[in-house]
Amino acid sequence: MLPPEPRLPGARELVEEGQYFVVHAPRQTGKTTTLSALAEDVTAEGRMVALLFSCERARIYLEDAGAVGRAILQAITEEARFQRLPADCMPPDPWPTAPPDSLLSAGLRAWAESCPRPLALFFDEIDSLTGDPLLSVLSQLRDGFRSRPEGFPASVALCGLRDIRDYRVASGRDPERRSTSSPFNVKVESLRMGDFTKDQVAELYGQHTAETGQDFTPEAVDRAFSYSQGQPWLVNSLAREAIVKMGVKPPEPVTAAHIDEAKERLILDRQTHLDYLSDRLAEPRVQRVVEPVLTGGLLPTRDSVYDDDVSYVRDLGLIAASDPVRIANPVYKEVIVRVLSLGIRRSIVDVDPRDYLLPDGRLDFGMVLKRFARFWQSFGKMLAQGGDYHETAPQLVFLAYLQSVVNGSGFVDCEYGLGRGRIDVYVRKFYTDADGKKAVQREAVELKVRRQGRGNPLKDGLGQLDEYLSQLDVDAGSLIVFDRRPNARHKRSDTEFSSTHTPDGREITILVLSA
Repeated sequence: MLPPEPRLPGARELVEEGQYFVVHAPRQTGKTTTLSALAEDVTAEGRMVALLFSCERARIYLEDAGAVGRAILQAITEEARFQRLPADCMPPDPWPTAPPDSLLSAGLRAWAESCPRPLALFFDEIDSLTGDPLLSVLSQLRDGFRSRPEGFPASVALCGLRDIRDYRVASGRDPERRSTSSPFNVKVESLRMGDFTKDQVAELYGQHTAETGQDFTPEAVDRAFSYSQGQPWLVNSLAREAIVKMGVKPPEPVTAAHIDEAKERLILDRQTHLDYLSDRLAEPRVQRVVEPVLTGGLLPTRDSVYDDDVSYVRDLGLIAASDPVRIANPVYKEVIVRVLSLGIRRSIVDVDPRDYLLPDGRLDFGMVLKRFARFWQSFGKMLAQGGDYHETAPQLVFLAYLQSVVNGSGFVDCEYGLGRGRIDVYVRKFYTDADGKKAVQREAVELKVRRQGRGNPLKDGLGQLDEYLSQLDVDAGSLIVFDRRPNARHKRSDTEFSSTHTPDGREITILVLSA
């Protein structure tokens, strides 16, 4: 475990200054751990009393502000007892009675007046509340702010996934009414907890080495950081998957190959953290941000609502914390594609991966393309009509088909992003070579779309694919163009195969499909 407080610089100073502030970050990044450690340290110093407690139990009271207030006060009581606060600093027992819309503020006021030290309260999981109950809590905190520190908590931190701008949405207010006042306009700062740096990943894994004697090779650390981009849950889960689930025991070192396999297993298992992110993809706000990234298009400009959507998706952790807008890490990139293509893959029933294998275990990639073309003619266009992500549906159909063919015996990696105008697909298939050694077959595919009113993307696609093949050091590749122009038809059928060579002599198979 890394030291928690340095991960949230500035928080202690805000507490000591008696400020109200917001702490936000995606799920499982260490918010609760960090604030819990901060609360313990502040209380131990003896000048203030700090307490972290969760608001999650109050989420069941959808329209009852009084019940929410009682639930939060009860959470405070239980946590104060568990943390064994000094006897003279314990909250009132019982809490004072008050009208439902001022129950929480009356309780906090009574505690602040009876406590010999200033109070610092950290409301964890605050965004588990919605609607009127959330608005009531925020309003009571705002109203009590002017009475601090003798008559109300000196410092308050609201901790959750979202920044304060999204509390207006969660409390039922119109996000497009920019002039609407914030229900928590007394906050002075919003702190976002970041991901681990590469050095912190090495430090974390180094602690495991010090305790067990099991090394992570430098390549394994590099690979773990590359796949996770420092997202704390992924950093820990990749290591745990390799050591615990895959059984890589000391003194055997954890290698880059182990991290590769761990990454694939995490994606296939769809653990709770990844499932939570996957569920968010169906939200319109998320789709408006993610779909242009998938298609390689451009984002709207001068659109304040869209900017709010970007901030929301960034707070969820799906996209990186800094511009340009991009998926947060390679693991999430693959999860997004797999989730969006899952329904399509379930409809692919006649694909037996063994039918595509050569005698040595390699994929007959020419056969993969030919059979996909037949599948597209029979079912693909129909499948591409369904789903929410219509703009990228043809590409998702191909990826679902390819994943069905590879089916766990290799890796299918995707590269996509704003302004790229394409999806690059990299397939690695394991087989045994003529010498009986383990080898890897590598195939590269570029997916492009031709749209009405735009030029033929074939020339650009060939240049882009040639560059991609050069990066991978692969001698041949495939270019698939989905023609989405209305009533687009080719000379003989909806499918057209051809071949060409790049200026550097790489052989390219071209497949054009009417979409």
